Amino acid sequence: MPREIRLNAFEMNCVGHQSPGLWAHPRDRSWQYKDLEYWTDLAKLLERGRFDGIFIADVIGIYDVFNGNGDAAIRQSTQVPVNDPLALITPMALVTEHLGFGLTASLSFEHPYPFARRLSTLDHLTKGRIGWNIVTSYLDSGARNLGQKALSDHDARYDYADEYLEVLYKLFEGSWEEGAVQRDRERRIFSDPSKIHGIKHAGKHFQIPGIHLCEPSPQRTPVLYQAGASSRGKQFAAEHAECVFVASPSKILLKKTVADIRRRAAEAGRDPRKVLVFNLLTVIVGETDAQAQAKWQDYTSYTSYEGALALISGWTGIDFSEYQPDQVLKHIHTNAIQSAVETFSTADPNKQWTVKELADWVGIGGFGPLLVGSAQTVADELQAWVEETDVDGFNLAYALAHETFADVVELLVPELQKRGVYKKEYTPGTLREKLFGEGPRLPQNHPAADYRDLAALAAREEDASVLA
Repeated sequence: MPREIRLNAFEMNCVGHQSPGLWAHPRDRSWQYKDLEYWTDLAKLLERGRFDGIFIADVIGIYDVFNGNGDAAIRQSTQVPVNDPLALITPMALVTEHLGFGLTASLSFEHPYPFARRLSTLDHLTKGRIGWNIVTSYLDSGARNLGQKALSDHDARYDYADEYLEVLYKLFEGSWEEGAVQRDRERRIFSDPSKIHGIKHAGKHFQIPGIHLCEPSPQRTPVLYQAGASSRGKQFAAEHAECVFVASPSKILLKKTVADIRRRAAEAGRDPRKVLVFNLLTVIVGETDAQAQAKWQDYTSYTSYEGALALISGWTGIDFSEYQPDQVLKHIHTNAIQSAVETFSTADPNKQWTVKELADWVGIGGFGPLLVGSAQTVADELQAWVEETDVDGFNLAYALAHETFADVVELLVPELQKRGVYKKEYTPGTLREKLFGEGPRLPQNHPAADYRDLAALAAREEDASVLA
């Protein structure tokens, strides 16, 4: 029986997102990112296409590695200007009933105590349709603008993330017991103080004694996304993430990545099939293959070489202005997105990338593969990717906003539905229930479950300290 293919829309509160230069196309709407209608129109379109969700990327800082400054990024609108993603979710939730929302927010720049309140608020307002993409950031410019000298070391950021998640789990899962909220009008008791607990967290990075400020939301902990594909990132994802976002440009690489994530999840005591892996992908769909190819040729005439190199330089930490277009990319250890460097320099032994080829690849849709063709051709390819790599679905980047997603909804989705590999209706319930077909809360084999009884946890920790 063929497997269901899952789709998210990959977006960002900026101009052009992963396709630098295409903002200049006369049909592109991404310059309207600052208008509410841009987002509500998109949300309604995606729900009509039965997308699982919209995955909203974000960066704090600008891409200033290329030429040692941010001029190219500013000139080409390479993810700058960029507005805050959080404010987009409530209006999109208001015009939809089922669409999920994956919010990217960097734990490097957000204190967990107020951030937990923002996530719980969104989970309440969306009736349990919120997810959080856990990132540790990769731009030094963001760190400097928040008063840090530079980003901490790549792996050290994940050590920090481990404690950050521990704090959130205590707040979401353990601070308010089931039944703490009573709304008892007769006795005039809204909440029972005996069922609400301060988390008394005393760690290396955070000292948080108090209670979570919010009553339990439909999911308590939002659906956990993670977008790190380095070795340390995959380990973090295997332990915590429910959905993992990767950007493998080939089936060979994706198959290895998916197998590695599932193996690590199993070793962490989790069901590896309950960790959904989404690969970045862009599709250009037409009524026929020829029409799709003509569309692609039209789009490529607007791509920006300078904008692509500004993006790649920021992602990898390598200043590509120092390289000639025909130079072959070599592996360099950086403090940015290590998987991006590895993917295009060492991971695929059958391919050597020149700087020009890399810029051309990234010019439409970023690091992920690009599929061009009729609905039948693209559907064939998507099924092949799923069958050959074991990936669960795709985060679709756009070439042109909202034309790319409209073509997917109107042409590709009906073809996938006809083949029985794409849902015709949404599953009721929260985002977690829609994705996994189980309850609204994280399962018992997830590390968050260890923090549901804070009194028992404190007793165990006390016993451990005595034995030590």
